[in-house]
Amino acid sequence: MMSFLTGSHKDSWQPIMTAKTNQPSYWLNWRVLLCAMWILVSLILSSLLIWKYESLRKPARNGSRETQEETSATLYEDETWRPCLKGVHPAWLMAFRVVAFIVLLVLLIINAAVDGGSIFHYYTQWTFTSITIYFGLGSLLSIYGYYQHHKKATGDKVDNVDGDAEQGVYDASALPQSSNPSYHEKSLRAPEEVLVRQRAGIWGYIFQIIFQINAGAVVLTDCVFWFIIVPFLTIKDYNLNFLIVIMHSINAVFLIGDTSLNCLRFPWFRIGYFCIWTVTYVIFQWIVHACINLWWPYPFLDLSSSYAPLWYFAVALLQIPCYGIFALLVKLKHYILSTRYPDSYQCIR
Repeated sequence: MMSFLTGSHKDSWQPIMTAKTNQPSYWLNWRVLLCAMWILVSLILSSLLIWKYESLRKPARNGSRETQEETSATLYEDETWRPCLKGVHPAWLMAFRVVAFIVLLVLLIINAAVDGGSIFHYYTQWTFTSITIYFGLGSLLSIYGYYQHHKKATGDKVDNVDGDAEQGVYDASALPQSSNPSYHEKSLRAPEEVLVRQRAGIWGYIFQIIFQINAGAVVLTDCVFWFIIVPFLTIKDYNLNFLIVIMHSINAVFLIGDTSLNCLRFPWFRIGYFCIWTVTYVIFQWIVHACINLWWPYPFLDLSSSYAPLWYFAVALLQIPCYGIFALLVKLKHYILSTRYPDSYQCIR
């Protein structure tokens, strides 16, 4: 069974060493300088994007009262655990996340047990670990949300406030901007039932940021693997084992499944976190290779090639369509569910 999952060790792919990476001559040349410029520009632009828009989510204070003006960075606490349809019980999203976390964690442990710590040499395992953390944190938030929902359903008070599970107080002056027009109209007709919802805490924002990092990273990982790495490896008679195949598939399946159920928003500016994630991986690889003479996990990272600057530039640009693909999936979800279930859909765009 284990041999079916992992295959034989002779199938492990390690590219041929083209040059000694821990020699000064490998790093002191125009190729590395140009690649470093791409990395620095990506890092600066991503940081400026995050600084500009994340700062807007901090509520301005008017005396002792916080204003509830929404921005693209706004996140409410209940959006981390509430399903996107009113008819779906929070327990379903909680169960999905718990199952996904267990499956991903088991696969990661098996991979580490078979190949050791060297698996974290690959961007795939970085992303797989990140998505495992996402579902682990999501499970905890969903369990908390289920508890809040249960208290509401049994008629208890939530934080000494009667009402919905979102933990707030009623105020006719604050209307959440729903993507569902009928929901907004109902809110206008019955202002006394509008809820000032509690903003998400630090863990809620961390959860959403990890979600959006994974969105881009999973698409990038799986696309590079299936459309670049696999064709290259099959030419070299590389035999893909079941574990490798499933680790480059199930991550997307679980993330898309969670996206179809959750209420998380998907603001474009958080592509900055995804870029920083990828840049961090590249910098990590540079540090490791500068200290140790080691093969590169991906051929296009090899700085000895005269085409290295083009490869690095191409990968930097590739992050935009990868993030965009997932953004389109989220928009498609909004369109389909808000059209088919206008009275039940409760996501905010």
